[in-house]
Amino acid sequence: MLIVQKYGGTSMGDCERIENVANRVLQTKKAGHSLVVVVSAMNGQTDMLINYTKFFSKLPNEREVDMVLSSGERITSALLAIALEAKGQKAISLSGRGAGIITDSIHTKARIEYIDTRKIIELLEEDYIVVVAGFQGIDNKGEVTTLGRGGSDLSAVAIAGTLKADLCEIYTDVDGVYTTDPRIDKNAKKIHKISYDEMLELASMGAKVLLNRSVELAKKWDVALITRSSFTQVEGTLITKEENIMEKPIVSGIALDKNQARVSIADVDDRPGIAAEIFGVLADKNINVDMIVQTIGRDGMTDIDFTIPQTEVDISKKVLEKFQNSVDSIDYDCNIAKVSIVGVGMKSHSGVASTAFKALAKENINIMMISTSEIKISMIINLKYAELAVRTLHSVYELDK
Repeated sequence: MLIVQKYGGTSMGDCERIENVANRVLQTKKAGHSLVVVVSAMNGQTDMLINYTKFFSKLPNEREVDMVLSSGERITSALLAIALEAKGQKAISLSGRGAGIITDSIHTKARIEYIDTRKIIELLEEDYIVVVAGFQGIDNKGEVTTLGRGGSDLSAVAIAGTLKADLCEIYTDVDGVYTTDPRIDKNAKKIHKISYDEMLELASMGAKVLLNRSVELAKKWDVALITRSSFTQVEGTLITKEENIMEKPIVSGIALDKNQARVSIADVDDRPGIAAEIFGVLADKNINVDMIVQTIGRDGMTDIDFTIPQTEVDISKKVLEKFQNSVDSIDYDCNIAKVSIVGVGMKSHSGVASTAFKALAKENINIMMISTSEIKISMIINLKYAELAVRTLHSVYELDK
């Protein structure tokens, strides 16, 4: 079998943990499998490097930021290769460039366009364990790029899909996907199988185990994806096609995202094209807009509310300055959270939303915004009620049983 394994920052936290990863990788190799291992930077190192770049400027040159950030994964990939060689195993580290990962030219949040796997295949045929620095690639001009948050997962899934690997294992500090964050609700249960679509919604709504771009890619390439802990031998969670799951609960999980900000634009001209103008300038800066609510027009004016990641508030303020004189006000509220209910069983059951609304109303939790899809209901609420809302919904849908 050809297996792609990815180890996160906690797994690669120091030399002792890197040695633990080396031992785990060797177990898989000794079982007769070919291996590509994708690694993240040491835990906390990327944040440290970001802080270094912001010491000189609040908005540093993103090309230079990528040059700095990409160093973290190159260090851990080389250290793991050294650890494996010290144990008698042929191993070689590759940067994103060396692994043939070609991206677009959007620095700090690039998208993979294709992977030239010839070098990886050649090394696998020579019985090397190939250790790839995740989170990075190069554009067609040869400039170093990084893939944004969760980029190492994305690297691993993309490599697995391109190589048509038999399995892609994502190793983190948790042993799978849970019905909600166990740190918020101790009654959370591990999910043994979940569909791509459910995992995609949970990831999009704030579940930290996998990010949505990785799940999207796994679904597109039909990659068999397992997430498990690098610190135990406990069985993880299989992310697969919906048809591979026999029992489909109405609700599979509750997700919470505290990295949310609400933007409220009051008294916008109620005319064709105004929404396109506002959201167009945000899109030009690759700012991810999530939930949108526009009020019914009155006296030729309307209000538009939408949510963005808190991390993109500063750049949004700069981008939306051009509208400041043509609207009454533009306000930003970072004191909010998004709580979401996800489950493929919602397709064939009514009353799921009303159950949530009644449960939150009973706890005096006000819902500011609502968004729905076929298998998801998301609500914006006050940040101080976020964890209470998660526990309330987890209980009302009996996910603790």
